[in-house]
Amino acid sequence: MIERLELRLKTEDRLRILVLGSAAGGGFPQWNCHCDNCRRARAGDPAARPRTQSSLAVSANGVRWFLLNASPDLREQITTNPLLHPRSGVRHSPIAGVVMTNGDVDHVAGLLSLREGQPLAVYATARVQALLRNNSIFNVLNPDRVTRLELHLNEPETLCESDGSPSGLSVTAYAVPGKIALYAEDPGAGSDFGTRPGDTVGLEIASEGDGKRFHYIPGCASMPPELAERIEGEELVFFDGTLWRDDEMIATGLGIKTGTRMGHMSASGPTGTIAAMSRLGVKRKIFVHINNSNPMILDDSPERAEALAAGWEVAHDGLEIAL
Repeated sequence: MIERLELRLKTEDRLRILVLGSAAGGGFPQWNCHCDNCRRARAGDPAARPRTQSSLAVSANGVRWFLLNASPDLREQITTNPLLHPRSGVRHSPIAGVVMTNGDVDHVAGLLSLREGQPLAVYATARVQALLRNNSIFNVLNPDRVTRLELHLNEPETLCESDGSPSGLSVTAYAVPGKIALYAEDPGAGSDFGTRPGDTVGLEIASEGDGKRFHYIPGCASMPPELAERIEGEELVFFDGTLWRDDEMIATGLGIKTGTRMGHMSASGPTGTIAAMSRLGVKRKIFVHINNSNPMILDDSPERAEALAAGWEVAHDGLEIAL
């Protein structure tokens, strides 16, 4: 294992991506779910591969990594990915920082696992930084070691190491349709529950060396023209695959909310993701943040076959991509 890891670390500098977790909140199987999908996963059905909660890791050199969101399963994800293991001294981590797409529990709870005195940078919009700042539990992230940096919408930002040196990566955050985190909803604020620009963003991650780039959009409620224009013709897009149909949670008896109410567009249907992106010419399209209720999560489902036939991939934990 050590020899294989050393060989991987000696590869040429290039934009590298690890899918740490590909499921939506709760993971797959979800801890309290007895639906058909989760039963198959617990039974060890090879077509129902377990998945942890959504997160990526990205690097310009395969040595220093930035997390895109920090899921509640982060400790397990680090353990199962040797590239993220400590490699020197008694305290070390190749993780240089975290970039947030929103303040959802399944994207921020993992920050609490990074509290062990490790130098880090946490990048997020002002709206998401405010959610972290206003919740005192995140004060366990020692401010002497953890730097909180604001992402300004539509402005490229160089991702830096803890000592301020550039990592070779840049990030551009841009607003996408979505919803404020569930725990921060204001019922008195109307149909948008107090949602504002910056509550949910997509990320364009780019290698500053060769210009290679990709988009990470794990939560999105619709495909407005400005978003379609931004991702049109791109080489790689990871996109919200939470639900197959808008009333999925209701139809399966697992909840009372539609996907629209939860801030997620559905994969199928005339206004769904597959249809919306069919004309955009994206070269590689990968669904992430897949809910346990979504039949697409099963390798042998008709819905998976439909997604594949439309040119999509469905992410699984451990997927590695180099651009």
